[in-house]
This record gives sequence, C-alpha cells and structure tokens, in this order.
Amino acid sequence: MPNTTKRLALVLVFLSTFSHAQTRFTLSGTIREAASNETLIGVTVAFPELKSGTTTNEYGFYSITLPKGEYQVLVSYLGFQEIVRTINLNSDKNIDFNLQEQAEELSEVVVTENVERLDIRKPQMSVAGLQVKTIKQIPVVLGEADVVKSLLLLPGVTSAGEASSGFNVRGGAADQNLILLDEAIIFNSSHLFGFFSVFNPDAIKDVKLFKGGIPARYGGRVSSVLEIFQKEGNSKEVKVSGGIGAVASRLLVEGPIKKDQTAFLAGGRASYAHLFLPLFDIDNRAYFYDLNTKISHKINDRNSIYLSGYFGRDLFSISDSFVNTYGNAVGNFRWNHLFSDKLFSNLSLIYSDYFYGLELDFVGFEWDSGIQNFNVKYDLKHYINNKLQINFGLNNIYYVFNPGFIRPNSADSGILEDQLTKKYANEAAAYVDIEQKLTDKLSVNYGLRASMFSRLGQDELFVYQNNQPVLFDPFQLVYREATPIDTINPGRGTNLKTFFNWEPRVSMAYTINDNNSIKASYTRLAQYLHLLSNTSSPTPLDVWTPSGPFIEPQLLDQYALGYFKNFNNGNYSLELEGFYKDIQNRIDYIDGADLIANDAIEQVILNGEARAYGLELLLRKNTGKFQGWLAYTLSRSEQRTPGREPVTDNGRSNEETGINFGEWYSTPYDKTHDISIYGNYELNDKWRFNTNFIYQTGQPTNYPVGQFEFEGLVVPFFGLRNQTRLPDYHRLDVSATLTPKKNRKSSFQSEWVFSVYNVYNRMNAASINFRQNQDTGRNEAVRTSIFGVVPSITYNFKF
Repeated sequence: MPNTTKRLALVLVFLSTFSHAQTRFTLSGTIREAASNETLIGVTVAFPELKSGTTTNEYGFYSITLPKGEYQVLVSYLGFQEIVRTINLNSDKNIDFNLQEQAEELSEVVVTENVERLDIRKPQMSVAGLQVKTIKQIPVVLGEADVVKSLLLLPGVTSAGEASSGFNVRGGAADQNLILLDEAIIFNSSHLFGFFSVFNPDAIKDVKLFKGGIPARYGGRVSSVLEIFQKEGNSKEVKVSGGIGAVASRLLVEGPIKKDQTAFLAGGRASYAHLFLPLFDIDNRAYFYDLNTKISHKINDRNSIYLSGYFGRDLFSISDSFVNTYGNAVGNFRWNHLFSDKLFSNLSLIYSDYFYGLELDFVGFEWDSGIQNFNVKYDLKHYINNKLQINFGLNNIYYVFNPGFIRPNSADSGILEDQLTKKYANEAAAYVDIEQKLTDKLSVNYGLRASMFSRLGQDELFVYQNNQPVLFDPFQLVYREATPIDTINPGRGTNLKTFFNWEPRVSMAYTINDNNSIKASYTRLAQYLHLLSNTSSPTPLDVWTPSGPFIEPQLLDQYALGYFKNFNNGNYSLELEGFYKDIQNRIDYIDGADLIANDAIEQVILNGEARAYGLELLLRKNTGKFQGWLAYTLSRSEQRTPGREPVTDNGRSNEETGINFGEWYSTPYDKTHDISIYGNYELNDKWRFNTNFIYQTGQPTNYPVGQFEFEGLVVPFFGLRNQTRLPDYHRLDVSATLTPKKNRKSSFQSEWVFSVYNVYNRMNAASINFRQNQDTGRNEAVRTSIFGVVPSITYNFKF
C-alpha cells in the first residue's frame, strides 16, 4: 500500500508539472506612435529567448500565445526607440506600447518596414515596401514626391514610358494591378496623364506592393496588389505639414476632436502651373487637385471606427475647344472589433467612383463615362497560437459600368443625346488564409479564395449569327466586325452569365539558418474586369468592361522561387527571386479596332493568352551614413492570340490566322533589362544627398517596314506586331536637402529640397513617328521626348 501511495504521488506530481508546462497565455495589444497616437503597421514584438515573435497588423494590433513564464519582450520599429520590458506571463494580458520617435534615425532610408531576422523566417515573399520618409527623399520630376514613381525603383516594377500613366509588375499590364487606398479601389492612379500619382505622401502611413505570393484576402486582379493606408490623424495635438513646389503645393492638418479618443485628418493638394500660361499668351490648361480626409474614433478598448475619403480631379484643355476631365472619389467606413485577445475583425463599407469625360466644341458634343462600385467586406483574424494564425472573410462588390453618355453642347450641333448601354455586375468572394509554423525551420502560408462573378442583365444586348461577334475573312486574311442579327432586352433582373473560380495560394519559407532562407510560392488569381485600351499606356479615355457572354475572365497561375539573405548583422540584405506567369483569356484587338464610344466592344476583341518570366535581384545597404539599393530585373513578357477553332461555312472550312499569325509577340510593356540604383548619403545634420539611376530596355513598338501608293496616297505597312523597339531608356536624378537648424523654443521644422531630374539631359523617346520631309521628299523618323533636364526647388514644413 505504501508503494502504491508513492507511485500515485509521483504520477500526480508529473501530471502537475506537465500541466504547468503546457499552460499557455495570450499577450495582445495595440502599438502606437507616442506623439500622435497613430497606430503602427509591421512593428516587431519579439521574445529573444524563445526565438519567437509576431508583428502588428494593418491596424496596429498584435497577439501572441506563449507558455506561462517570465520573458523579456523586445518591441522594435525602425525610426523609433526600442522598448525592452520584462513580462510575467501568468495570465492573459493586454499591453499597449507607445513608441517614441528616435531623432537620430529620422533620415534613415529603409526599403521595407524592418530588416529583422523574423523576415527571413516568414513565408511571405515577392513583397515590396517603402516607408513614406523614403518616398519623400527619392528625386523625381518637378520635385513632387511620388508613391508610384518610387515603386519603379524596385525590381519587377516598370512604367510604360516617361510621364505615362500606370505601372507594370512582372510583365503584366497596368489594368492588372489592384490599387487600394484605405481598402477602396482606385481605377486610375495618375494625375496629369502620369506626371504625378494621386497619392499625397503627407497623408499616407503605409505602402506595400504584392508582386507574388498574394494572400487569399486579395482578388480581382492578376498582376499585383498595391495597398496604401492613410494616416488616422493625431489625437494628441494639432499638427500641420505641407510643402510649396514648382508646380504644386500641399497642406495637411490633423488633430484631436476629443483628446486620445477622436482625431481628424484633412489634406489638400493642387497644381498651379496653368495660372502662368496666360502670361505667355497660351490658352491651354492642365491642372489637378485632390483632397484626403479621415476621422477616427476609439469607442473603447475593443471597438474603433474610421471614416475616410478621397476626392481628386484633373482637367486638361486646349483653347477650350477640347476639354478632358477625370478623377476618383472614394469613401470608406470601417469598424474594428476585438472579440477576444485572439480574434480580431474588420467590417468595411466602401464606395468608389471613377469619372472620365470629354467636351469637344469642334465636334459639338460632350461625353461622360465612368465606373462605380459598392463594396462590403468582413475580415477576421484568429491568432490561435504563436505557430498558427487564420485569416478568413467575405467580400461582395456591385458594379455599374457607364461606357458613355453623349449629349450635344449646343442646339445647332446636329448631335442627338445618346446613352451607350450600361452594364451591371456583381463579384462575390469568400476566403481562408492560414499562416503556420510547421517546424523551427519550415513555415507555410496557404489559403483558398472562392470567387463568383455574375454579369447582370442590361437594357440592350446584341445577338450574332453562330454567336460570333467577330468574323474572319479567309480571302483577305483579316478579322471584321460582325453585324448583329437581333437586339434583345434581357432586363435588369436576369443573369447573362456567371463565372466561378477556385483560387488556391501557397507560399513557404525554409530557414537554412538565422540569416539565410529559401522561399517558394504558387498563386492563382481571377480577374473579371478588363481595361479596353490599344495604347501602351492607359489614358483617361480607356473604358473598363466586365466579363460576360463574349469575354472570358483572365486566369493567372504564377510560380516563384527565391533566396533571401541578411549578412553583416543585417547591415546588408540580398533578395533573389525567379518567377513564371501564365495568363489565360488575355484580350487582344483586331487590326483597326475602334474602342472609343463603342457600344459593341465584343466586335473588335479576341481572347488570347500571355506569359511572363524572369529573375529579380535586390541588394540593399540598410545602415550607416550611406544607404540605398541596387535592383536588377531580367524578364520577358509575351502575348499571343491563335486562330479560333475552324468553323464550316457553306461547306467550306475557314482556317483562321489569329493575331500575328498566332505567334508569340512582345507585349508593349516587355522590358528585357531593368536596372535601378538608389543612394542616400547623410553628410551632417544639415545636408542630405540622394540620387537614382534608371536603365531600361526600350519598349516594343511598331515601325513601318514598307509602303505602297493607293489613289495618290502613300500608305505605310507595319508588318507584325511589336517587332521593333524604342531606343533604350536611361537617366540620372540627384537631389540635395538642406535642413535649417531648428529653434529649440519652436516646434516649426522646415527643409529645402533642390533636385535635378535627368541630369545629363537624355532625350528619351516617348514615341517615334515617321513622315515625309516636304523639302527632300524622303521619309524620316521624328523622336518625341517629354523631358530633358528639369531643375526644381521644393520647400517643406511642419509644426
């Protein structure tokens, strides 16, 4: 009996010890900037002795579950003083941290939010991030800090040319990028046809570009996701910042409505170069303005609400006979709710409107068009433990497409009022995304998105013989528009066509050691919207159209493999990635396609396919007086549209040639070589110098390969598509920033930025046109360049 008692006692002691060892508690909270109460994204919360940690989400919230015990917690974020605190984790705890700005690191140049060893272990890859302070330091044309132009310095990101709209990621088209501002969709990210972006850097908190390995919570585009969050506003005290530049100025005001609880933000920006044109007897105008607003309110420790908005407009006119206006208007109401220390939720109600219009006095009409969407999304994040996190949610977007409303601008114009057929669609999705640490060396992120797109009924729909809106002429080997045989009115209550797609995602990271890892990812995406444009760079006149009876959704499969290394204690880092992209149902256009005010766009388009593949390298220096990076991309982007299956017409088989005889050809955004070098040197407290150099292979284009004469007219012949290229593009930019000595008794701070764009005056070709010289009668090529050397001065201030 005594032996039995001893055995029982030993078992109880063992079970007690085992139970104690398995007891786990959750540490959670929100991390903010101490001076403003602004939440911080991507802050590292690390436990060095456990070699474990986490980062804050998009709303500054963190959560981690650990065994019971006493630990040292390390809270770090570049540009802020590090917090080291000892915590006795003997119960679930909610601890908020406030980080103080570190004055001596204000000028640091950073490519990502943090260069930490935890990044080596995370399965997320193909992500590019820029801090706002870095964006403001990069030299750009006319001295205006620009989010999109800054992203062009990163590997895998290019533009369609100087002063062109949009950007291209890994050989994808500009319309294949999902651009989100506070979760609202932005359909045109450019001011003045691409000279500037619509994002005011003073109002922005975080910028992140997903090129691959895209999490399952995102969908709707097949190339990339650019996610931008606005500041929430300073709830401590009123702050003012702004700048006066050569062509535009900006002003941002933020402050508390109720201290430590409710804050507001209001920022405005406008260009004024057009005001000086009358001095030179010029009637043309070109200007833009935009407004950023936000109100944030903390209801209690578990509930916060946000109301944000953006409104922007551009105007371009030539002697008032041609007037073009376009712009975005978005609004978003968000509610953050914390169900528990482990379950975080966000509900968003979003409205987005993109408007574009023309007024042509010499023709006698006005044309208005646009796209609206109403978006409801609900996202949840469950921090199960420090090895497992689950994201899941729902999303529904309702679209209204207005391809054009034409009205006469005078009673005697002879033009009748006409509304092109509006189109309606609904896109719904549900997703689950899991981040899991399988072993100390292997971490995975896997998820699944289920998307459904319904093309809803409309007032008028054309019907074609054999359901073929595009016909092929076997004698002249050309495609022609088919004539509708009937017109029906399906009614708004009908469903014209529904598409459903599973979109699996998986990425993984294998940690070789604390400084080296290998990562791989697979991404499948579906895109149901198409931008109708037969130019290399999107313009405000391009029209968005939904998938439907004649247009299939684009489907992407992307594979990526990378090697990542931190060396010299994180002072340097290396990222090397290879990728391959395959896209189904990429739209191509028949020769001579007319897209403007076309009420039967299905008559000029064919479904093809595209592919892109390449290698990206990014070498960074992250610390010291001199910092910067070298980015290089070697890639290829191609497209083809083979002939459709042969059809029999009156017993004769018509073998189609397709576009370009069905062969692969370079897309307009194919850049074989892309090199970017950026450097920042802090000489002393007063002077800082920045420079960047860009080299890109010239973009594909079409030159005439011959000519023939028809009824006295010389007609050029252009041959196959995109067989030739513009000359290679390169330029060097420099800037110097002077920061006057601050008056210790005043909160006013200022700086002067002196910049020179295109230092050696390289006349890069935006296009090359061919004409006949009137004096010699010989053909000649004429290069059109946008910018030569452009000096500028900008004055920035804050108080």
